[in-house]
Amino acid sequence: MSITITNLIDKARNEFSGIIGLDLSSMVGMSKDNSHWKVIMEMVEKRSIPDQMDILGIYEVLFDEDGDMIKFKRKGLRKRGDTSDIDDTEF
Repeated sequence: MSITITNLIDKARNEFSGIIGLDLSSMVGMSKDNSHWKVIMEMVEKRSIPDQMDILGIYEVLFDEDGDMIKFKRKGLRKRGDTSDIDDTEF
């Protein structure tokens, strides 16, 4: 039985944060192909004052159709105040 997008978002937010020990900043994107879901999230790697200087990690997380996490990888880092887009050519 495959997972719904709403349940997957909740699972990705809660489970991934707990696994890597970082706080979620934002959900950046999500896509599905025949075999898995791909979720892109920004996680707070380092808090700073002011918070525009926080360092955010951009993570790609893969889930199978049942919502089980099968792989994750940090795709990059950026400062919260940096407005450049992530590379989404594979998204």
